[in-house]
Amino acid sequence: MNENIFEIRNLTKKFSHVTAVNNVSTDIKRGEAVFIVGPSGSGKSTFLRCLNLLETPSGGKIFFKGQDVEKLNINKFRQQLGMVFQHFNLFPNMTIHDNIVLAPVKTELATAKEASKTADLLLKRIGLYDKRNSYPNQLSGGQKQRVAIIRALAMNPDVLLFDEPTSALDPEMVGEVLTLMKELANDGMTMAVVTHEIGFAAGVADRIIFMDQGQIITSGTPETVIENPVNPRVKEFFSKVL
Repeated sequence: MNENIFEIRNLTKKFSHVTAVNNVSTDIKRGEAVFIVGPSGSGKSTFLRCLNLLETPSGGKIFFKGQDVEKLNINKFRQQLGMVFQHFNLFPNMTIHDNIVLAPVKTELATAKEASKTADLLLKRIGLYDKRNSYPNQLSGGQKQRVAIIRALAMNPDVLLFDEPTSALDPEMVGEVLTLMKELANDGMTMAVVTHEIGFAAGVADRIIFMDQGQIITSGTPETVIENPVNPRVKEFFSKVL
């Protein structure tokens, strides 16, 4: 885990008079599971969305595998990143199978036959092969989110970005999504995850980033950040949520 996939330097994002991300610098290494935690409104999701340019940074630099992302072809860049949203973003008028094969075929990463084979293998992996011809509205929230994750995997990305992937789920459905995410982390997938699931983050993350008011307050292993925090603000936060 020595190669930096992302190098973020002095990243800033402003919305009108509000600075959502304020001069943030950090790296994400290949194979690293980085979990970004902190209070609501601290800039976590904005930071994540800047990484794949869903939000255009107001200042600073982002390097992806050593290259300035502003100088990359944005479509080719995004093909190397899988994004998993809170609300699944599956196409409601397409079957589960077709949702998964669409992007690899459209971007010419795979033929229709290859993409279909990959989709079926991924659906079998998560135990939803029998739903391949179903539509999103026929699935539970947990099933939809697992499909959204494997849809991102079907692009064979270098990195998976998760923006609060369980926040829209009923509590009983959270576990099945977290189990899949843990498997991916154990497999060495590079992941950046914004989450409020602190206990899960503590057990899975290689590194925890704690953000507040648009800044990284502290960063380190779960043991140093969650279990033995030194910073008073971090200590206060975890005393309330754990």
